Amino acid sequence: MTITCAEIGLSVLIERATEGKLAGKKFIGLDVHQDTIAIAVADDGVDSEVRYFRTIANRPEALHSALKKIGQGGSELRVCYESGSCGFIIYRLLAKLGVDCMVISPSSMPRRQGDRVKTDRRDAQTLALLLRAGELVAVWVPDEAHEAVRDVVRARRQAKDELGAAKSTLKSFLLRHGRRFNGKAIWGKAHWGWLSEQKFAFPHQQFVFEEYKRRIHDLIARCNRLDDVLKEAVSGWVLGPLIHALQALRGIKLTAAATLVAEIGDLHRFDSPKQLMAWLGLVPAEYSSGKRIRRGEITRSGNAAARTMLIESAWRYRFPAREGRSLIDRNAEISEHIRAIAWKRQVRLCAKFRRLVASGKQTVKVVTAVAQELAGFIWDIARQTPPVAVEPRR
Repeated sequence: MTITCAEIGLSVLIERATEGKLAGKKFIGLDVHQDTIAIAVADDGVDSEVRYFRTIANRPEALHSALKKIGQGGSELRVCYESGSCGFIIYRLLAKLGVDCMVISPSSMPRRQGDRVKTDRRDAQTLALLLRAGELVAVWVPDEAHEAVRDVVRARRQAKDELGAAKSTLKSFLLRHGRRFNGKAIWGKAHWGWLSEQKFAFPHQQFVFEEYKRRIHDLIARCNRLDDVLKEAVSGWVLGPLIHALQALRGIKLTAAATLVAEIGDLHRFDSPKQLMAWLGLVPAEYSSGKRIRRGEITRSGNAAARTMLIESAWRYRFPAREGRSLIDRNAEISEHIRAIAWKRQVRLCAKFRRLVASGKQTVKVVTAVAQELAGFIWDIARQTPPVAVEPRR
């Protein structure tokens, strides 16, 4: 259902806001679920009450009616809710209406230790209170085109996970029956030939085996289709040039570059490489007090998919620095300036990998350190690759 500012009555509020004639601000917390939205309102002022408004159906017309009633008297509305399975529909709706809306990450919500009472009403009131106090940090909200590419990336990753699970299931089935492949390249041509020769005594057991193989073939075809769709999606995307430029880095091909850009979002919002590293969760956790300094493993905050992709790419730097045929082909249409940066970074990271391993560091820690520095190089390339405007597809 399409809602206009005239229908909701918020156009009057926007006009009064520009004229400075508002009666005050009202901070609204929304606890959003699939079917319901719990609403709480905090009036402007530190000592003002935070009251529960009501629980409404998660429908545009119901939210329209509630906001119209809350905004009576010419108050400026500020809204916040936690990101979740319902996506950014409410944010985009309110943005079109000119209402200030903030989406926050549930993990960034301050929690009182020992508080074991959780209800929709309390959650909405807490959101409204923290919004008024300025204690909430907004997440970056992608536009619809960005979210579409992200959906393709996540669908492909899900298909790859299912493919890995299907292969593991077939391997377990064969192992239970004492069938072992003596070759080296598993899932290669010779392995599939060996699988086609396997026979089982019972017809229904043979049927199960064939179903396992068929599921693997189906998932491989699904991954290939998603790869083709991903190539098409990024070719006409405003951030397509950045994805192309990132492929100059060793260990980052199309899928890795698209995953990093789609999951991280606008890299220009990070003022320094350290901010990006912290957002990815690649910085060490710390618990220091007084003279004692204690640092632990990485925080693992932020986007897990982007962090995993960076760590997987960092493994490529355990080999000596070189430009293979695949990397040269990817760099054919990349500017000489970006290629020079990528080569310089490759030499640096390969040397760092060897140096840390030689010093006795665990390989896992070495890979994490390389991934952390690789994130900084990605930030640098993003700063030098501005987005290109493209015509919308029809």
